[in-house]
Amino acid sequence: MAKITYIENGGTEHHVDVPTGLSVMDGARRFTIPGIDGDCGGACACATCHVYVEGAWIERLPPMEEIEHDMLDFAFDVKENSRLSCQIKIDDSLDGLIVRTPPRQY
Repeated sequence: MAKITYIENGGTEHHVDVPTGLSVMDGARRFTIPGIDGDCGGACACATCHVYVEGAWIERLPPMEEIEHDMLDFAFDVKENSRLSCQIKIDDSLDGLIVRTPPRQY
């Protein structure tokens, strides 16, 4: 289990324990975190689970695969620290991860 901090675009923080093996998107949906829609259910077929990964965490994540990179073309306001939360799988090394939601999802 890893404690993940989700920060809504407006600044509201949610600190939740997400079970190992789930994705950051699964955790958001399980705990009804606003701003992460996950319309495709985690199939990396949309960009409605787009998040910004805070600080040094971006370097600690596994590299982005080509499909995720391509799907980010459909996300709003993509930045260097953008990732699709369905592609970030939870393990113990992500305890303390912080992600922010963008102003909107497409």
